[in-house]
Amino acid sequence: MAQKLKAHLGLIGTNLFFATNYSIVKYFTGHHFAGPFGLNLIRIGVSLIFFWILFFFEHDKTRIQKHEIIPLILCALTAIAINQMLFIKGLSLTFSIHASLLTLITPIMITIIAARILKEKLTLEKIAGLIIAAIGAVLLIGSREPTSPGENVIIGDLLVLASAIAYTFYFILVKPFMNRYSAIFVMRWVFTFGFFLILPLCTNEFSKITWSTFTLKDWVFLFLLTIPGTFLAYIFNAYGIKKLNASVAGAYIYSQPVFAVAIAMIFLKEQLSFLKIVAAAMIFAGVFLSNKKIESNNAPPVKRNTP
Repeated sequence: MAQKLKAHLGLIGTNLFFATNYSIVKYFTGHHFAGPFGLNLIRIGVSLIFFWILFFFEHDKTRIQKHEIIPLILCALTAIAINQMLFIKGLSLTFSIHASLLTLITPIMITIIAARILKEKLTLEKIAGLIIAAIGAVLLIGSREPTSPGENVIIGDLLVLASAIAYTFYFILVKPFMNRYSAIFVMRWVFTFGFFLILPLCTNEFSKITWSTFTLKDWVFLFLLTIPGTFLAYIFNAYGIKKLNASVAGAYIYSQPVFAVAIAMIFLKEQLSFLKIVAAAMIFAGVFLSNKKIESNNAPPVKRNTP
């Protein structure tokens, strides 16, 4: 199978796995089985173990250079410590549908930042797309809906939005490493540094997880959250970034809310109101406009800058 086709399939798988996470996280936090930070420590910790298990089966025992440690820590800070912590906390406070739609801000930010790296002109289409998507996000965040006790939709939405911005910077920071090393090598170190960055913040909630109340269904959901939803999702995503440019990889987030909305409506009984549809349409339109020039002109990938 062609490498680019594998990359496209990997990115579809990534967003399907991530979409499933929305409902699983809401399930665990809604039933008070585990706090969001405790869940995050499990996701990152289990994935880290698997990344290092793979190390013993690799023929190439590549090591990171001293001057690469700080850039890799920055990748871990943006991808794990900031993005994942803000996202999972925000998701515990808001609706799965809100969170999945707000992640669409990521490809707009990636397009703008990648365009600056490529020295492209910031076109009217991109500016218009940013404005339209921002209006859609404001409509979504400002909507008034009945919530469960302990939820604060506005704060949750803002945390999810901030996590999307953090992930944008990760997309850009990690690209040079993907040009030089394998995806698994990069993710191993990103998760290693990320785990120790979040450990002090997650230990308390992890210690309060009520393991004795877990049923078979709960263990299955935890497996889906940690292995496909985190370990495999990050590997597939890293592979996609390596083989395709950052803007194309980011545009695959289009598919994530489609999967997430369907799953949330089926399993969490969340409602897709008229206001949500209007906000979603504006966000989708904004992302389309901001990526229009890249898609139509087949822009080259981000420069291969070796750190």
